[in-house]
Amino acid sequence: MSAAAKYQEIAATLRGQIDRGELSVGDQLPTEQALQERFDASRTTVRQALKELRDAGLVQMRHGVGVFVAPPKVVRRLDSRERLSRARRDANKAAFLAEADAQGFTPSSSVKVWFEPAQDFAEFFGIEENDELCVRDRVMRADGEPVMLAVSRLPREITRGTALEDVETGPGGVLARLEEQGLEITGHEEIVSARMPDANERQIFGLGGGPVLVVRRRTWSGDRVVEVNDMVMPGESYELRYAWDAV
Repeated sequence: MSAAAKYQEIAATLRGQIDRGELSVGDQLPTEQALQERFDASRTTVRQALKELRDAGLVQMRHGVGVFVAPPKVVRRLDSRERLSRARRDANKAAFLAEADAQGFTPSSSVKVWFEPAQDFAEFFGIEENDELCVRDRVMRADGEPVMLAVSRLPREITRGTALEDVETGPGGVLARLEEQGLEITGHEEIVSARMPDANERQIFGLGGGPVLVVRRRTWSGDRVVEVNDMVMPGESYELRYAWDAV
């Protein structure tokens, strides 16, 4: 058996034990030496198998201690029609807060705000390349663990002098503040793709490998785009859900 087939066999066997509950959250996996003997494999092969389990979010490696079954990290992203609804905003449970309420995790975030020329985003907003945008850069956390990066851009002609340029936008978030200015939210479009993470994303999410999901959402008020929000989520930690009526 090749080394590649061997490490896949080891990973599949351990994954099966985890899936069946033979190894529970917090349980320590056998040592590298024990796995080498059990599967007649080299240390390199065993480590490759453990790395695959780590990259899948199934185990945690504690340096000098061992490898342990990790708690589930999946955040199920609610259907956008629900998470972005006006009813959710009115209850101050829009978007990420709605998911926290539905799934029982504690949400938190860190926010940075700055301003930059529109440049490549000018066409989205129908403005000049040198016109300013307000940029809201957020790290979203579930029970303290980073699960999403979100960077929103809005024209400064909309945000100047409003809570949209503050770290805390207030109840209902960005969409509620836009509607307070008479900008009725009339539609959203989300485009979903996948790619490999960059160095910054790997560090923030603690990824060893595997792709990230990328969602670009454009929000309209009438025929005008008022926000472009770029979101990045580790593929191992997020599920996206969409629903629509049959026609």
